[in-house]
Amino acid sequence: MSAALTLATPDHLDRLDALVAAFHQECNISLEAEARRAGIMPLLEGSPHGAIYLIGPPRAPIGYVALTFGWSLEFGGLDGFIDELYVRPGVRGRGIGSETLQSIPRALADAGLKALHLEVERDAEKTQELYTRAGFVARPKYMLMSRSQ
Repeated sequence: MSAALTLATPDHLDRLDALVAAFHQECNISLEAEARRAGIMPLLEGSPHGAIYLIGPPRAPIGYVALTFGWSLEFGGLDGFIDELYVRPGVRGRGIGSETLQSIPRALADAGLKALHLEVERDAEKTQELYTRAGFVARPKYMLMSRSQ
């Protein structure tokens, strides 16, 4: 099975929304369908703040990766944050997540991406191993903090 990436467009909204809903349910993320779709749509319409790639065939995707973009003085330019990475449970364990994590930096290199970040649960050892194999390292001096509005 291939982790071929396709930049998602508005035509992919329904398929993508079903995947995002499945991911949110799995992670106990509570977000109304209307709010979820409102969060997805700008990224499909070309917002400079992020992008979503479908994993696998666009007509029947097996997952997605949602990215957001920012600017980092520390890293010297454009940086990205993997906001969500989801692979359908039935196809996990086949290297699709690893292949996706290797492909994303290459796909964004021409845009000048300097660094890519992600967040992982502190006790999710298997997921941390996946990210470590893909070249991500914990930054011991730093901890992600958030404030909701």
